[in-house]
Amino acid sequence: MDLMPIILSLKIAAVSTVFTFFIGMYAAWKTANIMWGKGILDAIFTLPMVLPPTVTGFFLLIFFGKSSTIGKFLAEIDFDMVFSWRGAVLASVVVTFPLMYRTTRSAFEQLNPNLIDAGRTLGLSEIRIFWKIVFPNCLPGILGATILSFSRALGEFGATIMIAGNIPGKTQTASLAVYTAMQAGNRALAYQWVLVLMLISFAAMLLMNMVNSRQDLLIRKGGRG
Repeated sequence: MDLMPIILSLKIAAVSTVFTFFIGMYAAWKTANIMWGKGILDAIFTLPMVLPPTVTGFFLLIFFGKSSTIGKFLAEIDFDMVFSWRGAVLASVVVTFPLMYRTTRSAFEQLNPNLIDAGRTLGLSEIRIFWKIVFPNCLPGILGATILSFSRALGEFGATIMIAGNIPGKTQTASLAVYTAMQAGNRALAYQWVLVLMLISFAAMLLMNMVNSRQDLLIRKGGRG
């Protein structure tokens, strides 16, 4: 059993989660604090969640393909997105962004606004308020969103195969390895990859439950205090 697909899957999921973490948090914080256009922005940011992954991959291929303006520019600087692991990262970021955005935004909106007002009264800048007050108090929700994003990126298939292809040793992730094995009639290998993905996903869900349980414990202790 060649381990390259799972190594590549973990690499792509880790890199894409880093991007999704910061982009999703920023979008969630800005959207949660605007007065006008919130519904439109929310619809745009959530759209990749409801679109079929192959449609998302199709648009990425159109925007970043070598015949597009962006694709030609990237080709000139030797930074191709199509049929590369970078394309797989891009696909994972776009597909997992709504999960990070919506879950984090929910955590932000549940935060007691008096805490933010107190920070402003003390003269803290908006950046310091976010990192000193908002982020620590919303950390369980942010961690849960991050774990969900990582798990989703690990199993991404549709958008990835559209823009990155299914090139063994280069863009073939574990999910694509399952597809390839089934196409070749090698069910034993497909079962092995399915088992690996299930174990990793199960571990991620256990970790998320641990984070949520710890938060619930802290809330109960705070209530008794």
